[in-house]
Amino acid sequence: MTQWRKASYSGTSEGTDCVELASLTDGVGLRDSKAPQEGHLTIEPHAFAILLTKIKAGTRDL
Repeated sequence: MTQWRKASYSGTSEGTDCVELASLTDGVGLRDSKAPQEGHLTIEPHAFAILLTKIKAGTRDL
């Protein structure tokens, strides 16, 4: 069974926006914690590392 993790900065209240992550055999899984039944996106670990770097640098408007 896949273990999905939510960021420690995420709130626990209902309606809180959050992305969950999972380590998958073919990459990193990302999904909306409010709608896990909608599926997930899988990206390569290297691409995920680049995305995190850009988010932390503030170059992505999230």
